[in-house]
Amino acid sequence: MRFIGLEEHFVTAEILQAWRALDPRWQDLAQPASATGETGRRLLELGPERFAAMAQTGLDVQVLSLTAPGVQNLRPAEAVALQTATNDQLAAAVRAHPDRLQGLATLATPNPAAAAQELERAVTKLGLNGALVFGRTRERSLDDPYFWPIFEAAAALNCPLYLHPQSPPLAVRAAYYTGFGEAVDTVFATHGLGWHYETGVQLLRLLLSGVFDRFPTLQIIVGHWGEVVLFYVERVQQLATLKQLAQPLAEYVRRNVYVTPSGMLSRRYLRWATEVVGLERLLFSTDYPFEPAALHGARHFLAEAPLSAVDQEKIACGNWDRLCAGIRR
Repeated sequence: MRFIGLEEHFVTAEILQAWRALDPRWQDLAQPASATGETGRRLLELGPERFAAMAQTGLDVQVLSLTAPGVQNLRPAEAVALQTATNDQLAAAVRAHPDRLQGLATLATPNPAAAAQELERAVTKLGLNGALVFGRTRERSLDDPYFWPIFEAAAALNCPLYLHPQSPPLAVRAAYYTGFGEAVDTVFATHGLGWHYETGVQLLRLLLSGVFDRFPTLQIIVGHWGEVVLFYVERVQQLATLKQLAQPLAEYVRRNVYVTPSGMLSRRYLRWATEVVGLERLLFSTDYPFEPAALHGARHFLAEAPLSAVDQEKIACGNWDRLCAGIRR
């Protein structure tokens, strides 16, 4: 059984330099972890050490994507230049190790037209399998019609977009995630909780904006077992009713959303996600190199889950292989 991880990250030296030059108000809390220390070193490496870590956890293939905060807070011209350079580097790594690596493109959302063109190039020319995006570009949320050219391109290519967490806006962080000391505040606003609320809200904004009515075949992947939304599908249905969407909210979730664990190896969450979206919409991921639990035997988590061998294989690789087979190259 092949194990494919969908949220496995890397970074480039050029991206790190661009982050350091950003105005502090546009810098993300994820930057220090992605740019320094052992994690930062691992993100830059796309060779033997990464493959050894994959062997340790039982992962056969990493689907690489640029780590948070990506290029979405950069100036448009800089973001456009870096999306091209980053995707070229990613494609080169995939070509060098086609049996071990795949890729999700970086998109310069500050220039949606250029991002849409780059998505087409990344999929049809570079062989990448979609793109990873974040919920906001500076102060503008992804559901804004300004960004819809990106959704149009993804729907035309039939390729997925991975909606990844980013830090909440400064005002939200100040209002809800401070007062406990810098270390606690940072974790509270990021992987402790803030990232997941932020991304769940962005997913709901996409649903409520009518993106999936305008692009009914668009496929969005979210990590961390659905970024909280799966636990409140029935509760937030009232929003879909008030907005008079064409379908019940649960129908959009089961038709347009795929879910990965992002290294959170919880059987309870696995059971809940299976009930809400179905086995056909579960994918696998370890969130390399950020999730320590997934670095030691992620394969065992799925192999020992109360699922048939057929269902285990769907999550491990089958659902992703099927999704990629439908991409229009």
